[in-house]
Amino acid sequence: MINSFECLVEHMDIPDACRLDKPVFKKLFLDNGVLDATDKKCLKDDVYRVRWLYTLKPSTINISPYSDTIREYPEVAMLHIELSNPDRMVRIARFINRSIPYPLALLFTIEHGGGTSIAVSLADKRINQADKEKWVLEDAVHSDWIRFADQSEQESEFLNSLKITALPFTDFWRFYRSLMDRVIAINCAKHNGVFTLGTDAEPDKRSGRLERLRELEKLDAQKTEIANTLRKEKQIGRQVELNTKVKNINDRIAEIKGSL
Repeated sequence: MINSFECLVEHMDIPDACRLDKPVFKKLFLDNGVLDATDKKCLKDDVYRVRWLYTLKPSTINISPYSDTIREYPEVAMLHIELSNPDRMVRIARFINRSIPYPLALLFTIEHGGGTSIAVSLADKRINQADKEKWVLEDAVHSDWIRFADQSEQESEFLNSLKITALPFTDFWRFYRSLMDRVIAINCAKHNGVFTLGTDAEPDKRSGRLERLRELEKLDAQKTEIANTLRKEKQIGRQVELNTKVKNINDRIAEIKGSL
């Protein structure tokens, strides 16, 4: 079982030629002009340390660069971000991705409750057609926090699936998409209890799973909003109407989970 961050990195089996293992100082993020006031507060209060673990590029690993009219994947960088507060991980991932102009695999860890937890974050970066020097973040995916000492069977399968030799070496775009598939799969497993991966031959299935996950998030938010309204509602007729909406949402949620 992969029971620590060090064990995970060893299991991933990234060639030593890719190793950088250098600190990324907070000044890098502060000086590039992309952080707003809340981002800066997150950086100050929630980020303990950032290390640039690996740079995977054609000269260090046998993977070809990829480019088309909207996307450039010349290499992939892997960063380790140690947090002191897990609550704003998604926001932190966003500003790190906006600050560093490479496809990034972000490995977040936090010490909590006497043990270490990990979350994995990735984001597709596309060329801004209005300004070729800028990137647009699309299809960002983040795993939930996984406690190394208390993994579910599905979480264990996910961590084991991150071994580099299990990923396609065709080019960096397919390599990165395969990593994204794994994060999508563990997020689906949260709902259906099964960790299953798509294949490169099933891009529609991959994008469909992500769309359904996002629909589940929206439905859960709607259900929470209706429940809050229902608690305050005094009129019987309105209560019946709101309960019907909740039932319809629950039916749709069950339908989506069955299709993941």
